Amino acid sequence: MTLPIRIAPSILASDFSRLGQEVRDVVDAGADWVHLDVMDGHFVPNISFGPDIIKSLRPYTKAFFDCHLMIAPADPYLEAFAKAGCDGITVHVEAGAHLHRSLQTIRSLGKKVGVTLNPATPISTLENVLDDIDLILVMSVNPGFGGQKFIPAMTDKIRAVKALIGDRPIELEVDGGITADTIGAAAAAGANVFVAGSAVFKGDGIDAYRTNVAALRQAATPL
Repeated sequence: MTLPIRIAPSILASDFSRLGQEVRDVVDAGADWVHLDVMDGHFVPNISFGPDIIKSLRPYTKAFFDCHLMIAPADPYLEAFAKAGCDGITVHVEAGAHLHRSLQTIRSLGKKVGVTLNPATPISTLENVLDDIDLILVMSVNPGFGGQKFIPAMTDKIRAVKALIGDRPIELEVDGGITADTIGAAAAAGANVFVAGSAVFKGDGIDAYRTNVAALRQAATPL
């Protein structure tokens, strides 16, 4: 199944002093989704923001809020992020002992269900939940910091995940080191959703963002 190319800027790379306007601008510049990287300083070595910030951003756009929870445990906070306005919630395979329970909870909250794996986590961990999810996120860097370089070996992993998905209508997302130079290989391997931070939010304002989003989309689109 062929799904549309989606560019999902990570607001982690935006100007936090004007976060609401940054979200509005990047969507107006052509972004499909808004990617929300939630970090707890425990599961990953950084702290970002929580559901209250997301709730404050919700009025700025109707775009899909793609919430990536880099927190452990995740289960106690799923309802809060759902109520904050997230449209999809993605949890890590490595974040808890009961992945299936977490996915069931997200579904019961009426949200799109996502699951993600760190670079060293085998894709076999997905085999028993494939029919319970809407999205798989392959981390192409080790999570916790923006601005890292794409790990080349993750191209083969993306290709393997795509084969595992088969004909299921599951979005395949990639996060980490996505630029106009790396997005093409990830797309060719089967990914259709691309998280990009600094590659989108470089430059000054909406005109620069429009150019950056267009460059990513063009590089990800087969000729």
